[in-house]
Amino acid sequence: MKIIPWMAATIIGVSGAAWAQDNNSLTVEGEPILTETAAPAHLENVSTIYSGWRFRTPETQALQTDDFDNPAMVFVDQARDLWETVDGSEGKSCASCHENVEDFAGLTASMPKVIDGKLTTMEDLINGHRADVMGAEPWKWSGGEMQSMIALIGLQSRGMPMNVAIDGDATPYWEQGKEMYYTRYGQLELSCANCHEDNYGNRIRADHLSQGQVNGFPTYRLKQAKLISKHNRFRGCIRDTRAETFAEGSDEFRALELYVASRSNGLHVETPAVRQ
Repeated sequence: MKIIPWMAATIIGVSGAAWAQDNNSLTVEGEPILTETAAPAHLENVSTIYSGWRFRTPETQALQTDDFDNPAMVFVDQARDLWETVDGSEGKSCASCHENVEDFAGLTASMPKVIDGKLTTMEDLINGHRADVMGAEPWKWSGGEMQSMIALIGLQSRGMPMNVAIDGDATPYWEQGKEMYYTRYGQLELSCANCHEDNYGNRIRADHLSQGQVNGFPTYRLKQAKLISKHNRFRGCIRDTRAETFAEGSDEFRALELYVASRSNGLHVETPAVRQ
């Protein structure tokens, strides 16, 4: 197993504190969550995959182990209210068609996926139902209502292994996303892989680089004090390379989401996770 800086700190007890626990699971509300497993077969340069939770400080890690302490749960509770709220010209709410949100257990673990020939994200599913069934206006991609609802739906899959399909109709999208992952962008000429494959565990400013796994999204970021979407993070990373970035909801980011999600296959869904 690769010994990376935060793991070494745990093993030898540097300065009496560890950056992360040296085990392969966390427990949330008594439920074990796998945070380390063998990399999926399609990964060529990584043998073990780690949740971003493993790279956080003990204080941040602790917030995720108890739903009462997890600041993201405020937004989940807001989404429960939205679930029951009638909106749109058809006089319907989410609950009008889907009585129990628990029925969506397993959905997040398989997303994004190709539906009717189109690569579809959770944001697409929600806005599609709002338009077609409720006659309601779409929610903003990274808006509070949207990401709160995605967190509520994702919570139903917590503890289930990620299992995103990359074969069949998904293959061309997956290949596009993979090409993007290894493409250098911007004035700094950095790719996703330069940070999250080549240098995970190393410091970047005051933080540790993770493998960029997305099994905990939408994630509550302490520095922004809100839930953050996958595409918001993609945009931020590309912007940090000093490049022109793609738009949230763009075909490019959909493809990148599929590829990055497939890199998490085998890790448990942690939604909603807490990160710095």
